[in-house]
Amino acid sequence: HCTSTACHGRARRRTRTRVTGRSPALCMMQVGDPWKDHECWERPEDMDTERTVYNVSAGRPGSEVAGETAAALAAASMVFRDGDREYAELLLDSAKKAFEFADSHRGAYSDDMDLRAGGCPFYCDFNGYQDELLWGAAWLRRASGDDTFREYIQNNGKTLGAEDSINEFGWDNKHAGLNVLISKEFIEGEALSMQSYKESADSFICTLIPESSSPHIQYTPGGMIYKPGGSNMQHVTSISFLLLTYAKYLTKSSHTVNCGDISVGPDTLRLQAKKQIDYLLGDNPMKMSYMVGYGDRYPQRIHHRGSSLPSIKDHPERMACKDGTPYYDSSSPNPNPLVGAIVGGPGEDDAYGDDRADYRKSEPTTYINAPLVGVLAYFVGNPNPGHIRH
Repeated sequence: HCTSTACHGRARRRTRTRVTGRSPALCMMQVGDPWKDHECWERPEDMDTERTVYNVSAGRPGSEVAGETAAALAAASMVFRDGDREYAELLLDSAKKAFEFADSHRGAYSDDMDLRAGGCPFYCDFNGYQDELLWGAAWLRRASGDDTFREYIQNNGKTLGAEDSINEFGWDNKHAGLNVLISKEFIEGEALSMQSYKESADSFICTLIPESSSPHIQYTPGGMIYKPGGSNMQHVTSISFLLLTYAKYLTKSSHTVNCGDISVGPDTLRLQAKKQIDYLLGDNPMKMSYMVGYGDRYPQRIHHRGSSLPSIKDHPERMACKDGTPYYDSSSPNPNPLVGAIVGGPGEDDAYGDDRADYRKSEPTTYINAPLVGVLAYFVGNPNPGHIRH
């Protein structure tokens, strides 16, 4: 029986990592036709659009899907190792098989016309599959300690683009996260051959420090990290997560980062992450929180079907595909606040119009919220990040 918070957390994660011990012949990619789904504005209880299943296989490869699956399973195995070793071993074994599948049948799902028609442009892979192969190998190395995966990274890194200067970390591009993860072994003196990943991680970190003489990332006048393309808070949360992770590695080893004419220590990285999260939660020119339900002022008209439509309790009659359109077009606040959801956030001018139709700013996503969980957990335990010495 689960009697602790940690145990309950493991139980919840277990429901999301159901696996079998068989070698995969298929790897599931997506359920639902995004074109048909986007034609309707309806409640999840009323959805009757086709639940088309898309998968990758040996003949229709998607190494980015299988590689990311391997990484997720490997990371999950570490969570369960202390409480359920048998299940942890199953996860790790399945991760190895998923990685073998990804590496043996290399290719991007966006190169297949049928998969591309289903995934693009909504969930298109723009960056290729190479970084996901390295990402999967890196997590397998971390979870298993098996030198085979370190050797894979060493032997394949160059051909898979590890030397590319790409300062991104998100659902499509793993480069910055990959460099931070792999550099851990070099920083701790366990893999001097991984020095190039440490150098790439340092270069990425320097782009985040405004005082650095290195070319750096764009910040809004109010101080928010900004990258063009929409759903900007995904960059705020994911980069903040990497800043804290790298700070942890540097603290343990007493390393710093040389950014041209300045030396940057872990306290600086923690404070930089804190500034971003403070901005997200209300310390910004709009004086509003971008997390629904947090603070006195937060988004009221988020781009979310279930939040914007009347509940089953208030409107028990079925709502068909187009019945929700008047609610989408309405200027009224959403009747069902999606508490905890983080929206895409303001633009490069720090302005936010709270417009349901402006999905780039008002749509919440799981890939915005996911990195923030770790960031907030860190700050709960370390509320004064500039004075950490352990």
